[in-house]
This record gives sequence, structure tokens and C-alpha cells, in this order.
Amino acid sequence: MPPAQATAYKILPQDDLEHVFNKVSLLWESLRGQKIFVTGGTGFFGKWLMETLLYANKRLDLDCHVTVLSRNPQHFREHFPHLAPPAIVDFVEGDVRSFVFPQGQYPFVIHAGTDVVSQDSALDLFLSCVEGTKRVLEFARQAGCSRFLLISSGAVYGRQPDDMPAIPETYTGAPDTLDTRSAYGEGKRCAEWLAHAYGTEYQFTVKIARCFAFVGPHLALDKHFAIGNFIRDALANKEIIIQGDGTPYRSYLYSADLAIWLWTILLRGSDRTVFNVGGDEAVTIADLGQRIINIAAPNRSVKVLRPACLSQKPVRYVPDVTLSKSDLGLDCWVSLEDSIYRTLQWYRG
Repeated sequence: MPPAQATAYKILPQDDLEHVFNKVSLLWESLRGQKIFVTGGTGFFGKWLMETLLYANKRLDLDCHVTVLSRNPQHFREHFPHLAPPAIVDFVEGDVRSFVFPQGQYPFVIHAGTDVVSQDSALDLFLSCVEGTKRVLEFARQAGCSRFLLISSGAVYGRQPDDMPAIPETYTGAPDTLDTRSAYGEGKRCAEWLAHAYGTEYQFTVKIARCFAFVGPHLALDKHFAIGNFIRDALANKEIIIQGDGTPYRSYLYSADLAIWLWTILLRGSDRTVFNVGGDEAVTIADLGQRIINIAAPNRSVKVLRPACLSQKPVRYVPDVTLSKSDLGLDCWVSLEDSIYRTLQWYRG
């Protein structure tokens, strides 16, 4: 079975589940006896949220119930049965833009359901962001939501200025409106505005997580994520080939830490507050490839296909996470090297 597909039936490492459980700590009590509605529950973020919640639910006997929106619930049940215990998790089948609202009250709503990979066009991607968010907010309003978490993206900032080492939440830059490649960033900007407007109009709290780049179990190894592609090639004992010049900077947060950050923002974050979510160590793409090779396939090498242009400053996509650390006590507990190692071990397992 190819590594990119070897995720079915695999549970997360016990150490990671314990890490999330302990760091979220007493906040789990906020979910006792509650119902949560989740979009994107079958994606990378969603699997981590689901499995860590189910772990806490069992450990603390929280009697918390989850309803997940999915286009194909049966497929998910078959491939990830441990994330779909019938007594705790049920599904609504449908598209985020048109799903039928489930009955009952849902005090907690997590909207993580924007597909950035399989949309047919930039327009479809933009409309999925905007119309999907509006539909979920309408559901939240009718379902008596009290806390709404929107999973947004660092793409809302547009291109990071050359003289800005890391982007703070206060930066008011934006994507280029004349570039159709900005569809995702523009869509998420609109989604954020909608969430704030609905929260203000209908009086429920809104927290926004602007997410950057991540690594860990369940990360797709066959999509457009550089770190996933590099890990895939290293697992196959292949040379890592970088199509560009290798100079762009990124930072990566381990997925267990990601789950801690998202649960903490939902359960403790201030209303109408935006938090950057991401790693605090900036590395170039070339350096990232080399670190993965050093850990996974030291007999192989990293090949950069294009020479760097010395007259241009490297492109950066790095968050300033000072606010998340100072206001919520969050941190990047798992180092990048350990994150890479843990991801490799999970896929090898």
C-alpha cells in the first residue's frame, strides 16, 4: 500500500493523544453533556479534532456528542471506524453550501470544511468558502450556537512584506484582487467578515484561527503540500527534488500542537478575536528538505532545480504567534525535527 494511502484504520500515537489531553486539561469540562457540529471533520484538521475529542470523552466520561457534515459518511465510517462510534458520532450527508440542517441545539460549532484541493476552478473555491461559511453560520444561528470557531488561513494576509519576519494578526494586508489565484485568501477574508457579522447580529461568540503550515499524521502526502511531498519521497528512499530555488521560508506546527491550539481557541479564546496558528521556527524549503532527508534517508540528497536570484528577497509565509502564546498560554511544544520524526514513524507503522 503506498504511504500516501496508508492511513485507514490507523489511530494516532498514544503519546500525542495524551499530549493533547493534558494540555487542554480542565477546558474539556466545557464540553460535558454538550453537542458539537463540525464541518471538515473528515479532513486533516477534522481527524485530529475528532480523535482527540473522542479520547477526552472516554477518559472523562464527558457524554459529549458530535455531528459531522460529510459528503460521503459511509466511506469515512468504513475507513476510519474508530472516529465514528455510533453512540457518540453521527453524520449529516451533504455539501457545505447546501446541507440540510440537523435538528436540535448545538452550542458549539466548528467550521473547518473548505476543500482547497479538489475544487474545479478558482471561482468554485471562492464560492465554497463564502457560501459554505454563510450556510454554516445560518445553521449556527438556528441551532442556538454559543461558541463558533472558524478555521481561516494565513492566506488572508496576501503576500508577506519582505521586511516583515513574521505576520502579526494586526497586519491589514490582503491578497491581490486581480489575481484569480487569490481565490482561497479572498474567500477566507469574506468568511471572517461573515462570521463576525453573524456573531454580532445574533449574539454568539466567534473565534477565528488563521492557520499556516503543519506536519503530522494524516497530512496528505500526495497533494500540493511541500512537506508532505518531501516526506513521501523520503519514505520511498528517493531523492527530494525542489522545483523552485528553495529559498521561500515557512514554519510548521506539529498536528498534536495544532489540536491543542484549536481546542484552546474555541474554549478559552476571547470573542471577536483572531489568533494566528502555526510554528515559530522559520526554515527555507531547501533546509526543510535537507532536515527530512537527514532523518529519513541520509543516503539520499536534496536537489534544487533553480538557482536563487540574489537580487530578490526570499518569499516568506511565517506567522507571528506572540498573541496565541501570551493570551492563551500556547506554545510550539514539539520541535520541527521531532515533528518530522513522529510523522515518518506513523506512516512507516
